[in-house]
Amino acid sequence: MSKKVLIVGGVAGGASAAARLRRLDESAEIIVFEKDEYISFANCGLPYYIGQSIKQRDKLLVQTPEGMKNRFNIDVRINSEVISVDTKNKEITVNSKEKGTYQESYDYLVLSPGARALKPNIPGIDNKKIFTLRNIPDTDSIKSYIDKEDVKSAIVVGGGYIGVEMAENLKESGLSVTLVQSDNQILGTFDSEMASFAAKELEDNGVQLVLNDRVESFDDSTNSITANLSNGNTLCADMVVLAIGVVPNTEFINNSGINLSESRHIRVNSKMETSVKNVYAVGDAVEIIDFVNNEKSYVPLAGPANKQGRICADNICGLDTEYKGTQGTSVLKIFDLTGASTGNNEKKLEALNIPYNVVYAHPQSHASYYPGATPISIKLIFDNDGKILGAQAFGYSGVEKRIDVIATTMRLGGTIKDLTELELSYAPPYSSAKDPVNMIGYIAENVLKGNVSNFLPKDLDTYNRENTILLDVRTKFEYSNDHIDGAINIPVDDLRKRINELDKNKEILTYCQVGLRGYIASRILSENGFKVKNLSGGYKTYNMSKFVPQSIEFDKSSKDDFKKVDMNNMLTKNINNLNYDKELDASGLCCPGPLMQVKMSIDTLDDGEILKVKASDPGFFIDIKSWCEKTNNNLLNISKDKGIITAFIQKSSNIAALSPQQDNHKDNKTIVVFSGDLDKAIASFIIANGAASMGKKVTLFFTFWGLNILRKPEKINVEKGFMDKMFGMMMPKGSEKLSLSKMNMMGMGSKMIRKVMKDKNISSLEDLIKSAINTGIELIACQMSMDVMGIKKEELIDGVKIGGVGYYLGEAEDSNVNLFI
Repeated sequence: MSKKVLIVGGVAGGASAAARLRRLDESAEIIVFEKDEYISFANCGLPYYIGQSIKQRDKLLVQTPEGMKNRFNIDVRINSEVISVDTKNKEITVNSKEKGTYQESYDYLVLSPGARALKPNIPGIDNKKIFTLRNIPDTDSIKSYIDKEDVKSAIVVGGGYIGVEMAENLKESGLSVTLVQSDNQILGTFDSEMASFAAKELEDNGVQLVLNDRVESFDDSTNSITANLSNGNTLCADMVVLAIGVVPNTEFINNSGINLSESRHIRVNSKMETSVKNVYAVGDAVEIIDFVNNEKSYVPLAGPANKQGRICADNICGLDTEYKGTQGTSVLKIFDLTGASTGNNEKKLEALNIPYNVVYAHPQSHASYYPGATPISIKLIFDNDGKILGAQAFGYSGVEKRIDVIATTMRLGGTIKDLTELELSYAPPYSSAKDPVNMIGYIAENVLKGNVSNFLPKDLDTYNRENTILLDVRTKFEYSNDHIDGAINIPVDDLRKRINELDKNKEILTYCQVGLRGYIASRILSENGFKVKNLSGGYKTYNMSKFVPQSIEFDKSSKDDFKKVDMNNMLTKNINNLNYDKELDASGLCCPGPLMQVKMSIDTLDDGEILKVKASDPGFFIDIKSWCEKTNNNLLNISKDKGIITAFIQKSSNIAALSPQQDNHKDNKTIVVFSGDLDKAIASFIIANGAASMGKKVTLFFTFWGLNILRKPEKINVEKGFMDKMFGMMMPKGSEKLSLSKMNMMGMGSKMIRKVMKDKNISSLEDLIKSAINTGIELIACQMSMDVMGIKKEELIDGVKIGGVGYYLGEAEDSNVNLFI
């Protein structure tokens, strides 16, 4: 006798169950009810359609009702919402757009209702400018609103996977984006020091972050919406996307006798059976068992939902298949960065009082001598028996491969010992002879065997400074560039001959850049009778654990203020066509290699010449900024693409001695802008904005022809003498009328360079000037030059100050960089 199976909900779990059922039983009557128009779609791909990585909407549609009917002989009823379940009479009530309300009986019932976006009950939450993203209609609404309403800015509320993916894709769509997260970190499935890699990648790509704050209400205006935050600040934008979590769609089974958890998830056994016979449930709406800790939980992921649908179908057809728990293996893209994790994080283990150990490693994605190698930062969590409890990783290449290998080892009951013994494929373009998975296994094995005693970055917050010595075993060069407060420096290669400088009555806490040299130093010291611990993951992990997003300029009146903030972050991006005198490729080198190579290259340049350097070490992005500040070299531009960092450094004529005791109080920047050429004006403001973005006070002193940059484009009625009028007629009136110093070609050259800048998303001179004013850069017009050129104050743009040589010399006295352009 054929069976009749009703499936409530499609997408991942329901569609998977339906297809598997048909493959196992050709005679079964299968009906799928979907309350929306789309039976099966790629919900994980929705943000990427908005960001236009996926350009064709149809590619999101995995299956259609017609396709399910033709291939599987399944009756798919869209726009049909199941509103109640009667388990005693084995029937459901359906509210159909086409048929109205009716009942349908069943032999077996599969519940796959999914979850919906959480919308808190706060004032203004129902504003039409506020969106959520869970399905195709949501996607269409967001895409249409952006395209039709000339949207320039957006606020994303929530820092989980969907929030981060939406922030990225809205930014890729050309919007200014701020992400607000109520916790002190984004991506809660990761621990905070690892999530900092993602936070920094967002910030580096121009997404503003507001952490430890929540939206209390929304206010509407004609052209914008304002988010009022709990700390009293406000953010203003054209639209808001809510991504603060999901809740299961289980209201329709109230009073059905089907057991629900406290969070209203459907309770099932290992066969995906509910508390009612012949009723099964799968997907985002079910409560599952955590594979690692055996506790009840819920993990809304597409992979587990598909597996559950298959297992559910197996059991309906008598195959006796079990679901053995959800491990939570997941991966996401953050611009060029990849993050992946599996198992439990520290927060979850601490909440369950499960003892654990932690180690970090920062190996290269493949052999460092083969071009394009980039670091992978891996965190491994394990217990004292070697059982793997979880792993997290970030990097630009090969991240998901390593987490998948660790996840597989966990699923098959392997230990850290198995990680060391795995024979993984190797060739220089793909891996190293010791794969990163092997490396993290070796490090964990050393801990369990007692070869090293580790401490973690968080332990430094409470360590006893009286009874310990914090020992930096990196080179003097690395130490002088940056180090942990209170550390003394003895390079590992000097440690044996300087070992008597250390007190054996104190515990030695060693650290290096990524952990390896610290481990070697700890072995030397322990063999010589010292009590010693090594910082796992080294200074790199410590530095990321202290990452704090940049402060942003909160809105006080209008959404225009919101849009101003982001521009300053983007000034140093996408300008890799700057002229340079020497090029250095430091890709594949680990710290301190890139910095040392930079120093040697800079030493060969003359004052004012420019070095272009490429590096793959993520720390270089911060290190080179710090190095340039402390050596008084000028970092003209820094950008990042697929893990490769490109920096343009101009050698300064005033090189400071690199010393931790360096006096940096004279740290301002002054630029004399003598030229009125378009290209030189652009260069002036790029340099100025770059310096300001690094927290420097910048003064631009405009004299003679440079004054034309500051002139208003419109005609200003002011009293002038004959010669002054003649000068005014002959000189360009404002930045838009400037010509190129070379190849101007009667104005065609200027138009061409402006078009190229626009096509390559480079800020125009006018935008650079606005950004300079907004970020507090001083624009000073020389009074003497104004008198000579016949220019009046009324003819200059707003925000310009009038000053003389004395003011300029005073600013120059407090500066360590002074350029004449």
